[in-house]
Amino acid sequence: MQKIILFISLCFISLATYAQSLPQESRVPGGVAIIPLTGLESTNAPSAWYKGNRVMVIPSQGTKYEQKSDWLAIAGIPLSAKHDQKQHLRANATSFYFQIEDKEYKAQYLTVKNKRHVEPNPEDIKRWRTEKAKMVAAFKNWSEPSSPITQFALPAKGPYSSPFGLKRFFNKQPRNPHSGLDIAAPQGDPITAPSAGTVVDTGSYFFNGNTVIIDHGLGLTTMYCHMSKIDVEIGDKVSTGDKLGEIGKTGRVTGPHLHWSVSLNNTRVDPTLFLAP
Repeated sequence: MQKIILFISLCFISLATYAQSLPQESRVPGGVAIIPLTGLESTNAPSAWYKGNRVMVIPSQGTKYEQKSDWLAIAGIPLSAKHDQKQHLRANATSFYFQIEDKEYKAQYLTVKNKRHVEPNPEDIKRWRTEKAKMVAAFKNWSEPSSPITQFALPAKGPYSSPFGLKRFFNKQPRNPHSGLDIAAPQGDPITAPSAGTVVDTGSYFFNGNTVIIDHGLGLTTMYCHMSKIDVEIGDKVSTGDKLGEIGKTGRVTGPHLHWSVSLNNTRVDPTLFLAP
């Protein structure tokens, strides 16, 4: 009887480990698609591209897809993607098509006291464009770690104050959808690395305030905004739990919190899809 119980327990552990080996798939705008690259059996990972950006490709071994293909493409779906348009991913010389479902995100109305953060002047816009170019360069950075990272721990402790994808209105004016997850926490609380990676950018940004961007490899990056203090520098190697800085209210904010953004193939996706179930 004990052997049977032990066997069942080990099965549950194995299933739990398997369940954590991939991000949660959600084929909606702002979600993640997991695509078996059927027919591309090789010892080297295929080069995959979606909407002009290189896509993470990982071995299928140990997942429920291993009987279908040697490789899996893990693609971030833009918030702007249309559910009535077939999505096209290309790996090596082969095309793969997939459909997505529609998703309606809620609206959020915020009052921002600093009017320039709603209606920036020409100098502010010039600064923002320079900062945006730096961020996009970081999001497009491509590195190949010894093992792929597909799951994160939360980088701060606190309730979710604004979920991903909200249609945002600042002082009743429409702006881009919320491209991250806001975690409410007191000023000065620690912000920690959710997984191993390399710091590829830091700075004081017009909208984002004090910011850190980490490259986790294979087109997966994370960004941390509105920090009161930054404790890392560009080039630093970090491990899960290492302190990156502290919660703050710099940039365009209504109070202290962490804006945590996850970018996959230069596409902002819902960070909760990378958290353990």
